[in-house]
Amino acid sequence: MKKQDNLKAMYRQIHPDLFPRNMEISFYDEQQRQTLFYEKVDWVIDGERKGLRYGENPDQEAALYQLVNGNLCLGEVECIQSGRFLASQVELLQSGKHPGKINITDADSALSILRYFHETPCCVIVKHNNPCGVARDEDLATAYHKAFMADRIAAFGGVVALNREVDGVTAELIAEQYCEVVVAPEFSARALELFSKKKNLRVMKIGNMNRLRDYVGRRVLDFKSLMDGGIIAQWSFAPRVLHATDFLRAETVYRDQTYRMKREPTASELDDLLFGWLVEAGITSNSVLYVKDGVTVGIGTGEQDRVGVAEIARDKAYRKLAERIAWERHQVPFAALSDTQKISEIEAEVASVHGGLSGSAMISDGFFPFRDGVDVGIREGVTAICQPGGSVRDYEVIQACNENDVAMVFTGQRSFRH
Repeated sequence: MKKQDNLKAMYRQIHPDLFPRNMEISFYDEQQRQTLFYEKVDWVIDGERKGLRYGENPDQEAALYQLVNGNLCLGEVECIQSGRFLASQVELLQSGKHPGKINITDADSALSILRYFHETPCCVIVKHNNPCGVARDEDLATAYHKAFMADRIAAFGGVVALNREVDGVTAELIAEQYCEVVVAPEFSARALELFSKKKNLRVMKIGNMNRLRDYVGRRVLDFKSLMDGGIIAQWSFAPRVLHATDFLRAETVYRDQTYRMKREPTASELDDLLFGWLVEAGITSNSVLYVKDGVTVGIGTGEQDRVGVAEIARDKAYRKLAERIAWERHQVPFAALSDTQKISEIEAEVASVHGGLSGSAMISDGFFPFRDGVDVGIREGVTAICQPGGSVRDYEVIQACNENDVAMVFTGQRSFRH
């Protein structure tokens, strides 16, 4: 067996930046040529110009490019205009360990969700390209606290993105925990003072975040590289349901019989369904999440089957609520509790409210191929469901909801994200 090197050193590694300054991507045929022009991004850190620290792993070189010119129009779809920068041109107010690929893409994933929630303060905490907590509130500090406590464990080392200026109160809450990146449109002097004591923290200012609503419905060209060097190009996803009135009535015809919902969602249920559907656009498929009162309760991501991911999101809701109670009440993680009476009390409390799922909304990025998926949520007290519809067995799912006085709406659009 080989002798170990200093394994910690690989995380401090900075690759020499060998990627060229400019990149062009052209689409052309006999009739026309359309070219997108990109320029590499770097920052002045400790007197040196530095690009990305490394890629997804320390032994992968990487470079960040921003779209500086050109446009692409295919049919009725047009690429977002060049020069409208967000995550591709962050202002580093504090560099910490300067950014790598994951820091930028996680920040971008958070922004892709935040764009839909400009009306009220909102916080999105992202880890490994998926949100671990999303919440909105009239107060920014409260929105952060709710998002953080939605999954305190997963938020460790994540990216915290907020859509309002970070004030001192919010910064104090953030500084109590460990995160890699804080992203916001602006920071108060008190916030920067607090963050300066966290030497590895990256503080990213994105002024354009104040215009995030302009990015709703706008598409960019999305590339996926294959292992043989091939590329799949697609337009990025844009949800069609942006308001409660955009939902479709859940009904279907099966063997000449029409099946439809007996109950329409209430106004508060529609709020949670819409909130959840727009958060869903930023979650890796196959996914299911639960939302209650504008806060994510349980998020299941990247699972192979629909009932399995519904169960994972349910189980996470139970664990995260137990964790929250233990932390707030005893300042100890639930897994570290040794007092059997306290453990039993917390477990009983969590069970009594079904992990916080009672009265929640259930959202799925794809249709339910069988009723067993919705049955998972219904057994926990879910009162409203949102899903694309289009399954051969939609009638079974409608029947399951009607049998339990659960409201359901269709989106008429799938929201996969691979």
